[in-house]
Amino acid sequence: MKARFWGTRGSIPVSVTAPQVRAKLIAAVAAARNLPLDAPGAVEAYVDSLGFDVAGTFGGHSSCVEVEAGGGEPVILDLGSGARPLAGDLLRRFGPGSPRTYHVFMSHLHWDHIMGFPFFSPVYIPGNRIVIHSCHAEVEHAFRRQQAAPSFPVDFGQLAATVEFDVMETDRDYAIAGLRVRAKKQLHAGDSYGWRLTDGSRTLVYSTDSEHKLDRPEERMGFVEFFRDADLVIFDAMYSLADAVSVKADWGHSSNIVAVELCQLAKARRLCLYHHEPAYDDAQIARVLADTRRYEEISRDGPPLAVDAAWDGLEITL
Repeated sequence: MKARFWGTRGSIPVSVTAPQVRAKLIAAVAAARNLPLDAPGAVEAYVDSLGFDVAGTFGGHSSCVEVEAGGGEPVILDLGSGARPLAGDLLRRFGPGSPRTYHVFMSHLHWDHIMGFPFFSPVYIPGNRIVIHSCHAEVEHAFRRQQAAPSFPVDFGQLAATVEFDVMETDRDYAIAGLRVRAKKQLHAGDSYGWRLTDGSRTLVYSTDSEHKLDRPEERMGFVEFFRDADLVIFDAMYSLADAVSVKADWGHSSNIVAVELCQLAKARRLCLYHHEPAYDDAQIARVLADTRRYEEISRDGPPLAVDAAWDGLEITL
């Protein structure tokens, strides 16, 4: 099983600005001032030695993750703006003339999680079948309304592919696309749902747009069981713990600290911080990642928990 990240921001897509690019260039050039860079490969080696916040970017697309599993049919988690570059890559890999079935699992129906659907090019190709799995009864209405005039020039009825909506129940197992799939209700405005996907011996949990109240131990332990022994947990760590329990309480998101605690209790193997705050630049996200890794180390009471921060283009093989 492999996870590919195509969109990792929360609430709204963002882009690296010209001043931010300039700051990265200044930092890189200043650090290279006294280095010998004439030898073959020296420049590349130097760039590779820089921090990711300087040499790269965590990206700006909203939520979209591809899961490559054993079933052969593409599996997608959410259709934020990252669905557009994902579509281009899928067509490059499979070819536009090869009809297939795509399975999409929706966390919820807020705009940042569905806004990529009108730009997901497989929906315009005859013979394709797009199955949108959701626990929201109004899922079809949300997708149709997004494409209705005056919001979009192509009406839902003009799509060439067959689009199906599968309304699922929580807390029960389904067999879909070669996976065992289970949904769990989460605390978020309008409700959201986490997904647990198991392919043979590997398990991925996708839990975004979920708030965890510190005074609800029974709910907390429910998530520990949902995360139990997962090989990868993709977790909404949009806020600091201080913000999550104070000024941004009831906003429907969680923190990096809660992510570590839940994953440690669940004995998960790897945590990926996700749904990054759109106001954070690359340096701030890098600091959150460093702080999270330090917290995991000092709070560890068992096997280590690997911690990453998601970025557009990241691939994690389980």
